[in-house]
Amino acid sequence: MGKIILTGDRPTGRLHLGHYVGSLRRRVELQESGEFERIFIMIADAQALTDNADNPEKVRQNIIEVALDYLSVGLDPKRSTLFIQSQIPELCELSFYYMNLVTVQRLQRNPTVKAEIQLRGFAEGAAEGDTQQKQGIPVGFFTYPISQAADITAFKATTVPAGEDQEPMIEQTREIVHKFNTVYGPALVEPEILLPENAVCMRLPGTDGKAKMSKSLCNCIYLSDSADEVKKKVMGMYTDPDHLRVEDPGKVEGNTVFTYLDAFSRPEHFPKYLPDYPSLDELKAHYRRGGLGDVKVKKFLIAVLNETLDPIRERRRYYEERIEWVYDVLHKGSETAREEAARTLHDVHEAMKINYFEDRNLIASQAALYREKLG
Repeated sequence: MGKIILTGDRPTGRLHLGHYVGSLRRRVELQESGEFERIFIMIADAQALTDNADNPEKVRQNIIEVALDYLSVGLDPKRSTLFIQSQIPELCELSFYYMNLVTVQRLQRNPTVKAEIQLRGFAEGAAEGDTQQKQGIPVGFFTYPISQAADITAFKATTVPAGEDQEPMIEQTREIVHKFNTVYGPALVEPEILLPENAVCMRLPGTDGKAKMSKSLCNCIYLSDSADEVKKKVMGMYTDPDHLRVEDPGKVEGNTVFTYLDAFSRPEHFPKYLPDYPSLDELKAHYRRGGLGDVKVKKFLIAVLNETLDPIRERRRYYEERIEWVYDVLHKGSETAREEAARTLHDVHEAMKINYFEDRNLIASQAALYREKLG
């Protein structure tokens, strides 16, 4: 069997630079590499509903936003299957079976689940109906590592491109696969995570210097932001709080502007936009010893980001004029994905021996048994 990719995003808003460097850019490279037999890219609307159940319209409206971002960065529906999670009912059935293979205690130990619970302000001890406390943890949200395992295994994915925060999730999937194959027989494939090659890209901080770029924290630069919006956000970006004057020595470590330059700048950007410096290392050295202002560095970053985003914006405008076609792509992709998931579910039924009506040996043996009893 060839290598297969499964990856995706929650449709809770437009995608941002964190998504781009953490996964989207790599997805396009992998698509172009020719190394993979199949590539499945999922808009995880069902997963998004686990913490947006009271606002389904938010999820519904953002399906198209994510699809437009996918197409805009260069994902090609002829080479990558783009589909919507909720349109694949086989995923729910797989999740149901996998729940029997995972303990509550194991889910509680998952560090990604813990972090996401804290980020969303869920309270583990919240009492039902107590309006004074934070909302309790929805069961669907708590068990989403299991549903994610269903997503990955349904397509027999060998490779999952993702950021480092997803490593515990992939490990949990591998545990489920191992347990299933041990108990029932080898029907599922253990996936491997594919992390970004650039360590900076594993988790791009928000513009405010927070550890994670997040829509809820309003610290994102979106792929669809205009050049003026990018400029405004970069000019307000967190730098070194002790770098008060141009002549002051500055810190590069933890400085969000330089973190973004690590992720986006290339050698050819310097002669084009900042010819006084031959490389990023030289720019950093000058900043550290003093004499280089934040505004100059930020203007360079603005130029670099807008060069990256200009072709994405142009493609987005093209697809925004063809929304019906975009939905048709998602429809056809969902049909293709469902066919693949159905084949995996058939294998699971067979391994678990719950394919009663197809198991002619079972029917024949039980018929013979009762004929013998009846004499």
